[in-house]
Parts: sequence; C-alpha cells; structure tokens
Amino acid sequence: MKKEFILITGGCGYIGSHVVLNLLNLNYSIVILDNFSNSSKKIIERIRKISNKSFIIVEGDISNRDILKSIFLKYSIKGVIHLAGLKAVGESEIYPMRYYKNNVNGSLILFEEMEKANVKNLVFSSSASVYGKKKNFIFTEDDSVMPQNVYGRTKLIIENILKDIQKSSKDWSVVILRYFNPIGAHQSGLIGENPFNLPSNLLPSVTQVAIGKREQLFVFGNNYSTSDGTCKRDYIHVEDLAKAHLYALNYLFKNDISVSIFNIGSGKAYSVLEVIRIFEEVSGIHIPFKIIDRRPGDISECLADPSKAEMILGWKAKLNLRKMCEDAWRWQRQNPNGI
Repeated sequence: MKKEFILITGGCGYIGSHVVLNLLNLNYSIVILDNFSNSSKKIIERIRKISNKSFIIVEGDISNRDILKSIFLKYSIKGVIHLAGLKAVGESEIYPMRYYKNNVNGSLILFEEMEKANVKNLVFSSSASVYGKKKNFIFTEDDSVMPQNVYGRTKLIIENILKDIQKSSKDWSVVILRYFNPIGAHQSGLIGENPFNLPSNLLPSVTQVAIGKREQLFVFGNNYSTSDGTCKRDYIHVEDLAKAHLYALNYLFKNDISVSIFNIGSGKAYSVLEVIRIFEEVSGIHIPFKIIDRRPGDISECLADPSKAEMILGWKAKLNLRKMCEDAWRWQRQNPNGI
C-alpha cells in the first residue's frame, strides 16, 4: 500500500511548525509546502532536531500550480492542512490588494488543484477576526460574521468558497478552525514566533522590549469599553492550538462530514495591561509602555466559546497565560535575534 501523506501549507511558519511537530510525534508522514516569505529555512533543522524524524519539504507558493500538481502527482496526499497566508491585521488595512491576492487567490488555486487530484479532505486555518462586534463579546460558531478588517474579510471569503465547493461537490470534507490569539512557544525554546520585521502581535512585542531590542511597548488605545480601557483578547497557547489540528484531522477522517466550524480559544480574555503584568511577574523584567492611538480594524474585546470543539472534537485548551508567557520568554532569551 502506498504511503499516505498530510500536506501542510505554511508548515514552517509559527503555527505550522508546531502543527508539524505534533503530527510527527504521532507518526504522520508529512509534506510541507512553504515559500519562506514569513519563516526561516533554519526551522527545518530545528523541527528535525526536536522530533528526530524526517519529512518532505517543498519550497514554493500555493499559487504555483506546477508545484502543487507535482506534489499531488508524486505523493499520495490523504489530507491538507492549509495554514499559508498573510496574517497581520494592521498591514492588511495598508495593503489590501496584497492580502486578497495572496490569501484568497492563492487558496482558490490550492483548492482547484486539490479537486483535480481528488484530494478532498481539508483543515483550514481561519480566524476569530471573521466575527464582528457583539455586546457580550463571547462568540459562538453560529454568531453572525462581519469582519472589521481586510485580513478577516479574506478569511471569511475563503470560508464561503469552501462552503460553496462542498455544496457542489459532496465528497469534500472540511474542518474550519477559527483561531483566537495564539501565543507562546515550544517548551524546548527551539521554535516560536519569529517576526521578520517589527511584530504586529502583542506578546512578541513585549518579549522584544524585555530582551532589549525595543525601548518600549506601544499600546494601541486605552479608551475601549473594557475594565482597564485596553483591548481584551482570548489568548491560546500555540501548543494547544497545534493539538487542535490533530483532533480536527481525526474527526475529518472518521466522520462523514461536510463543512464543520470550530472556535479554537481558551474561553478566557485578558487585557493588554493584564498580559504585560503577568509577563513581568514571569520574567522579573519591567516593561515600559506608551499609549498611542487605536489601531484601525481592532475591536475592544473578543472571547471564544470553545464548547463545540470540546463536545464534538474532544479538544480543550489546557495551558494558561502564565505558561504562554514563560514559553514565549524562553524562546526569546534563546533566540534574541530570531532564527
């Protein structure tokens, strides 16, 4: 019997590398497709060092049909975990065409080539940013979707494309994971969030201040309708997030499903100032910060109701914010200048 593989697009990125490690630990055979636009090739050896296992790496873009065709022709792909895409909310507002072209058009090409190769099992990396504003800020999968930024709109468009594909071709099975805010790093300190430029996410910005790469942290607004005026988010450890993909794959392969959507969050929300305080306690380092104007596209609060994922997938976040800060700080200390 021909060996079956899981194709992971963006498998060398922050989330992708943790997903790959978790799959390798369960003896999945892996093909990674990555263009390294937002990741380092050095991560390949680090994954091998941690896992002590081999995998296939293909350098290329999801919009390159020839590369996709060759992958599906050469390897027996059982399923695809689609993680590749641009992801910075603020940047998406500045460069919308870049985001629509990369995220939406690239995904459409991937789905077309999957269809041609008769590969119709997919786990898609979506985002809580597809949700809009809500009075109590606790989002369930059945809530209305009204993204407040370009990045979120690209994710919602892709979700709708997948629903329409499955409606017209019933043999497609799709699990959509709506991530909330992944932070933290692998406990080895060998892989973690590795922003090439100034990070757009909170915790990498905090750790860069702690390590001395930045003088202070900029906090985007303190006049939101929250307990301390700063944005509140549902943070999830990247290891918990990575494990959710294992549960999603298992569900995908064992059930006759169409399109299933799951929130992947901790169910707890922390403000920017609360994250800073907990990080300071963990690291013993004071984090100076400056309040500046709100960032376009940000909403005041966003919190997951992850009960559907627990009930149907059997998945639940286990690692708390303190652990997220500890692991992120270990990663930063061991890699002061990134990879």
